Amino acid sequence: MCGLLGFLGGEIGTGNYEAFLCRMADTLIHRGPDDGGYWCDREQRICFGHRRLSIMDISPAGHQPMLSASGRYVFVFNGEIYNHLLLRKSLEIAGSTLHWRGSSDTETLLAGFDVWGVKATIERSIGMFAFAVWDRHARALTLGRDRLGEKPLYYGWQGDTFLFGSELKALRAHPAFKAEVDRNALALLMRHNCIPAPYSIYQGIAKLQPACLLTVSLTQHAPRIEHYWSGKGVVEAGQEHPFTGNASEAVDVLESLLIDAVGQQMMADVPLGAFLSGGVDSSTVVALMQAQSSRPVRTFSIGFHEDMYNEAQYAKAVARHLATEHTELYVTVQDALDVIPRLSSLYDEPFSDSSQIPTFLVSNMARQHVTVSLSGDAGDELFGGYNRYLLSKNLWGRLSKLPVNARRALASAITRVSPQTWNALVNNLLFMLPKGTGLVNWGDKLHKGAAVMASRSVSELYLGFVSHWSDPAPLVVDAIEPATVLTDVTRQPNAYSDVERMMALDMLSYLPDDILTKVDRAAMGVSLETRVPFLDHRVVEFAWRLPLEFKLRDGVGKWILRQVLYKYVPKELIERPKQGFGVPIDSWLRGPLRDWAEELLNEKRLMREGFFNPGPIHLKWQEHLSGKRNWQYHLWDVLMFQSWLDNNK
Repeated sequence: MCGLLGFLGGEIGTGNYEAFLCRMADTLIHRGPDDGGYWCDREQRICFGHRRLSIMDISPAGHQPMLSASGRYVFVFNGEIYNHLLLRKSLEIAGSTLHWRGSSDTETLLAGFDVWGVKATIERSIGMFAFAVWDRHARALTLGRDRLGEKPLYYGWQGDTFLFGSELKALRAHPAFKAEVDRNALALLMRHNCIPAPYSIYQGIAKLQPACLLTVSLTQHAPRIEHYWSGKGVVEAGQEHPFTGNASEAVDVLESLLIDAVGQQMMADVPLGAFLSGGVDSSTVVALMQAQSSRPVRTFSIGFHEDMYNEAQYAKAVARHLATEHTELYVTVQDALDVIPRLSSLYDEPFSDSSQIPTFLVSNMARQHVTVSLSGDAGDELFGGYNRYLLSKNLWGRLSKLPVNARRALASAITRVSPQTWNALVNNLLFMLPKGTGLVNWGDKLHKGAAVMASRSVSELYLGFVSHWSDPAPLVVDAIEPATVLTDVTRQPNAYSDVERMMALDMLSYLPDDILTKVDRAAMGVSLETRVPFLDHRVVEFAWRLPLEFKLRDGVGKWILRQVLYKYVPKELIERPKQGFGVPIDSWLRGPLRDWAEELLNEKRLMREGFFNPGPIHLKWQEHLSGKRNWQYHLWDVLMFQSWLDNNK
């Protein structure tokens, strides 16, 4: 895994370009501590920089920037191409005369560019990546990003300079960077706890969206963007051409695809392991790793002393059954609190999914032992794992028949009772229910459900489920909330059911903009490469061909994935309420984080800085402190922006 950066145009002819390039690259050393390189062409006014984390071919033959054998292409690359050895064989069969200098996937891609062209090579590739390639003949720059958005890439014109890089901090290091906050993007942060692509926190700077190629030149300033793969298209194609076999056959096909995906992603020339929470997704990945390994797989989990947030005991049981070499770390409140000052630097633009904290902690622990870690991310989006899918499928049809006024009255009654009181009431009744029934943290779930109870449609219901501040534009001064795939129906895939539409929107938005961003920044912050087998595009395409009844069945999600897992791990080790991966931000804001939060949320300060209307924030802060409501998510959104602003003035 690596970090890339560069710029086109601007002041390259003055001689300062080397200083600019070094300064930009130095900001990304955490993404690539093993090696660094630079390449510039004064005449064509293009510069590349690269930081390398050596994973495949750790020899100097993998050094970047790298030139193609023909001399036409110059390339910087961040990621892994898991099928690159098969691509090499295809290139050799194609009859090209190749003299391989090393065994890196970077060299394989460059050879493909020479033989097939850029787009055709990327279409043949299985992997995660972001890259920049300069065509010396066409004098054009092409940027690319993987199909599902595992690896980040920012870009934009700042005056007469086109900047690009893996993280915003690299762009900020260039003197042309203007650093003007985009208030409209801030409104999106308040709704989603992240800033969805293509937006970024800065005006004039965008994120390249997944599965896209962007081409720009000094004679064609407006970037031309094309899709080489389409998540929307995959959803629609899967619905039009569904899998026609029975459930048993579907399980076998999925298992075969996952075995291949996991096997490819286990290739590395450095130590490799996996995150293990003990849930369905990570346990499946680890089980398939161990089935293909001749020695115990390294697995990692963290535990918390608060039962509501602790999954370590489940992970330990799965690890014991699979005979992995398991490492766990129980973290203290102080361990978690110590991460908070680092978040604005780690995430580089404001990001407020509070599970960023345990994600960093488990990444930091894993990095003490391995350089690569596989994860179980994306299982929920592909196979129906989120509670909102089951709630919508089972309850919305009945609830929507009640008049809106009646639902509003019911919601008001629910929110009059504090989350803590609901938790106590429900916990006292759980002994009457079958083992494994229910959710964790009932009070917050009931309050969240109450907030969307008056929805007039499933689309409105879904937007409520994935929103924090339900109307963020008035909260942010002079902001107009931009359209996203969640609010622009013309960009949404057609789906046969409301639940499948939710799943598709999660795959297209929540997954890349929140989940994958969270994991990439946390792991790369400690120079750890993460890999996501469920995002092999062959697995994704097959998942969307599966009927919904293969995913949601018998009152549980991920039915088909569970059937694969139960071939390797006993059912009783897995079956339990879905817990999530979080920390008790709510109680911390009333306790050890109160002074820090008070300073950042001070009404005079908010007025002086001019980004927020302080009234709604003050009201939620007071209700939160009193215990009347749990506004941790809304407050954390504001706090993460305020903390980021403090560090980027």
